[in-house]
Amino acid sequence: MPAARNPEEFVTALRGLSHRYWGTHPFHRRLHAGELDERELKIWAANRWYYQSMIPQKDAAIISNCPLPQVRRQWLDRINYHDGRDGADGGLERWLRLCEAVGLDRDEVLDERHLAPGVRFAVDAYVTFARTRPWVEAVASGLTEMFSGHLMKQRVVDMLANYEWIRREDLAYFTNRIDAVSGEGQGTLDLVVEHAITREQQDAAIAALSFKCDVLWSMLDNIELAAAKA
Repeated sequence: MPAARNPEEFVTALRGLSHRYWGTHPFHRRLHAGELDERELKIWAANRWYYQSMIPQKDAAIISNCPLPQVRRQWLDRINYHDGRDGADGGLERWLRLCEAVGLDRDEVLDERHLAPGVRFAVDAYVTFARTRPWVEAVASGLTEMFSGHLMKQRVVDMLANYEWIRREDLAYFTNRIDAVSGEGQGTLDLVVEHAITREQQDAAIAALSFKCDVLWSMLDNIELAAAKA
């Protein structure tokens, strides 16, 4: 087994996967360009909801596998962020408000009637990964946070410019998440660099991040297909 990478080399290898992030997917390019119609926006929002709704379960799986109290305490904040401490102030509620803004009723989002099977498969595979792989690998899979802040900022600008029925307050999920992602991305990176210390662990972390990029890309492939069939 080759020697472990030094931290700078390891970080460079992780960041080198940015070109595989879903920001370059054709569907996202159309979303940002204002080329989606209302039906396509609904399909996107309803399917993305399933991903959002499963993030707390993914994070809970990481906590359940982690033997380090300090890491568990740190990671618990993510569950509270998405679920909301009282159920009304979290990321899930903000995503539901976005769904309403694009013309969906909450019931049709929550009952998953628009959920594409391929999206469910991809998201469930991600949660299963977090449940079954070592916690450091599961944490590393979330390093897509490193690539998301700029994309969220641009999404707010582009959606307000191109979809006149969407208001800034409807995009609270993104505007609220931008700063959080910036801090979480660095914190997650520091955690992975600290605990992935052998070459084998580093390779596994890089593979985990690659897998997460595949999950996100597959989601958009299936959202695009579902929109074309609707």
